[in-house]
Amino acid sequence: MESVLNVIYTGIAVLVLFGASIFVHEYGHFWMARRRGMKIDGFSIGFGPKIVSWRDKHGVEWALRWIPAGGFVKLPQMITSEAIEGKAAAEVPPISPLTKILVAVAGPLMNVAFALLIASLVWAIGLPVPVNPSIIGRVLPDSVEGKLGLKSGDRIVAVNGHPVKSWQEINLEVVTALTNVVPVTVARDSERFTVSIPTKKSETLGLKYLDLEPQERPIVGIVQPNMPAAGIGLQTGDKILSFDGIYVLNQEHLTEIVNRGQGRACEIVIERGGQTLTLKVTPVYDPETKRGRIGIGFAGGHYELQRPGPTPAEQISGVLRMMGKTFWALFHPAQTGVTPKDMSGPAGILGKLAVDVNTDFRLALGFMVMLNINLALLNLLPLPVLDGGHITMALYEIVMRRRVSVRFQEWATTAFAVLLLSFMAYVSFFDVRRLPLFLQLFKQTPVIEQSGSQPATPPAK
Repeated sequence: MESVLNVIYTGIAVLVLFGASIFVHEYGHFWMARRRGMKIDGFSIGFGPKIVSWRDKHGVEWALRWIPAGGFVKLPQMITSEAIEGKAAAEVPPISPLTKILVAVAGPLMNVAFALLIASLVWAIGLPVPVNPSIIGRVLPDSVEGKLGLKSGDRIVAVNGHPVKSWQEINLEVVTALTNVVPVTVARDSERFTVSIPTKKSETLGLKYLDLEPQERPIVGIVQPNMPAAGIGLQTGDKILSFDGIYVLNQEHLTEIVNRGQGRACEIVIERGGQTLTLKVTPVYDPETKRGRIGIGFAGGHYELQRPGPTPAEQISGVLRMMGKTFWALFHPAQTGVTPKDMSGPAGILGKLAVDVNTDFRLALGFMVMLNINLALLNLLPLPVLDGGHITMALYEIVMRRRVSVRFQEWATTAFAVLLLSFMAYVSFFDVRRLPLFLQLFKQTPVIEQSGSQPATPPAK
């Protein structure tokens, strides 16, 4: 019952958050259009057939539609796409280019304002930050990386000349690098040196990565009943420091050590609530996995609550940096392996929001900052179907002192609307193929700690 309620809660939260981003954008157009005395026929969230609709006292039709890929305000005085909004009811007088620009800009500006508001809230209440410092785990001596001189415990401080502090930043720099061999700067004690490491390509994602394991303390996410771990009292949030006298480097390392210890009592050292505990556990053979196990599942993510959270300026600059890296990679697909199929459409956005809501609502708020900045900037691209297209055509009117042909506007807007919808369908196809990954992430049990050495606990839902 609890899991069903959690799914319902997550679904409602995702629709409210995503819908809010669309609503504030379209309300910006609506508000400015009303201020400029324009005719407004409709206000819709979503595309396609209507789920529900009603008319207000001004004759504006408000509608909720089935396809959650955006929304629109139907303004017959601004040439739009009949394929998306339907045909205008009647002829209307033309409007000035300045009015078109003000109405077009108002939507993205509302998204920016909304992003600033959410970023300020995140700054006030805090943000869970992944704990994965850029420390290298196991390095086999006969591996390429081992022969280059890398060792367990080395800290990666820069990739391709760009500073990094976490494995997320390392992966981003590797993916967007234009070569398959990337310079990696490593710190060891007081020494720093740079080596050129060949990358590998993920068969699943098609993206480049370094064949290095991060060093991370495995954290217990699930304790299975009637298994050795439950018998010795292991708890969710326990950090495993060593097993059978061997310092644990990461989850894969622990799995191997536990397998070797099956059938005999092994010492396990854990950290709980800032205290170190030493226990004895005997791994048992699991016929399903065909290896020794103690009966734990690892936490789906390890976060530390940063309070106050990143400042609004830090959050937005981080979004802009990520967008810049993404476009850079997309414009160099042969070198980076990044193509439009790696982008997310509405389905991917909803999936990411669902995972974040399920993990911790503050993560979803952080994602909303990124979503609204992306919506604002992408809508300003000078394509006829977007706000930037209206601005471009209005500027043409101002400079050339003549209107763009209505027939050309209708043709161009409809053509780009079809292209946009086709592109959304394309990226959504790959979003659907990534559904098993989203489901796996959704089922994982993350651990979120207070900053400092407070006890690790699962997030409240």
